[in-house]
Amino acid sequence: MFESLSARLSDAVESLRGRGRLTEENIGDALRQVRTALLEADVALPVVTSFIERVRERALGEEVSRSLTPGQAFIKIVHDSLVAVMGERSEALDLRVQPPAVVMLAGLQGSGKTTTAAKLARRLIERDHKKVLLASADVHRPAAILQLERLAQQVGAEFMPSHTGQAAEDIARLAVAEGRRRVADVVIIDTAGRLHVDEEMMEEAKRVHAASSPIETLFVVDSMSGQDAVNAARAFDVALPLTGVVLTKTDGDARGGAALSVREVTGKPIKFIGVGEKTDALEPFHPDRLASRILGMGDVLTLVEEVQQKTDREKTERLARKLKKGKNFDFYDLREQLQQMISMGGLQSLLDKLPGSQALGAAAKQGIDDRMLRRQIALIDSMTPRERRFPDLIDASRKRRIASGAGMQVQDINRLLKQFVQMQKMMKKMAGGGLQRMMRGMGGRLPPGGLH
Repeated sequence: MFESLSARLSDAVESLRGRGRLTEENIGDALRQVRTALLEADVALPVVTSFIERVRERALGEEVSRSLTPGQAFIKIVHDSLVAVMGERSEALDLRVQPPAVVMLAGLQGSGKTTTAAKLARRLIERDHKKVLLASADVHRPAAILQLERLAQQVGAEFMPSHTGQAAEDIARLAVAEGRRRVADVVIIDTAGRLHVDEEMMEEAKRVHAASSPIETLFVVDSMSGQDAVNAARAFDVALPLTGVVLTKTDGDARGGAALSVREVTGKPIKFIGVGEKTDALEPFHPDRLASRILGMGDVLTLVEEVQQKTDREKTERLARKLKKGKNFDFYDLREQLQQMISMGGLQSLLDKLPGSQALGAAAKQGIDDRMLRRQIALIDSMTPRERRFPDLIDASRKRRIASGAGMQVQDINRLLKQFVQMQKMMKKMAGGGLQRMMRGMGGRLPPGGLH
């Protein structure tokens, strides 16, 4: 998301490069580019107008430091203004209530409410050690109830069965009572949606809200729905006392306007963003970090947090001890590192958070995906245990056998061996090892696998 917007904003900043100071004339040229970029990204017109005025006022004000170049000053102002539009800070769920704390999810059909319910449950179970009960009040779609039941099993949440013959508000009332009976900390209620906002859906949502008295009422919106997201946000904000927004499908090719519009239109904070289809692909929303990513500065803080949370600390420490003893990094170790990269969202997710990744361009990024990592793992799996331990044994005949076993070519194993040697040298230098040090040692470069 945001590739086009990032490129256009970079052009606007570039237009100020070499200027001695910011003037009304050169600022006007840059702002016209920013305005066009925001409109093309599907940002709501009122949001664009207020954003441009905010940047113009600050750019021509006294706050611009004389020690900065115009480009640096402008990009700081745009960054701060983006943060202001999306919310000044990250806001967590407020679950400070007598258990069970009820969380209600509302939104249009197809926005990702059911999947978000499971993702949120998994996050609360794994990170906050909460006991979570899931219930579906979507009485219009039996498949939605079945989907939520299966997802509850996957994430380790409790589930309260419901069926289409029940009233949605009765399900909500029963869910709260069942949560209390099962001593659940949190009850998450998934509700019905429609393809478009209509009165019947809103009335049903109001009845569910009245029956369950949720501490959090979250509007779930598809980031790829553009202006429809803004219109739906307005309608739900009028009908329900929303406490926050969950922005889904941000890993797609959306233009990103919803992220910049929904907060300004509703006044409600974006609390989470969905960054993939898997049940662990839900991140807290940090306005300052997303602003940095939009402007091509990367998001190193989130990357470091992911390394800490998603890597296997025991395996990392075992590798560190092994290297400290002077033992060689081998293909077993490389396989573990590749698996951990996949668990962190893969190369694309990793790359999006590295500074300067925007410079690669969309075409180059499309060539980077997890198939590269999985192909390397397949080659390692095709090796014998002895070959994984002692890579120097791999001669021409072994290369042919390994490549054939993985369904690949000899040049694929040659490429892997070359990358392995580079990795081995890096690990020897670090001698403290593990993915966390490997990440720092990369210095912003791509992980092993490159752009091949």
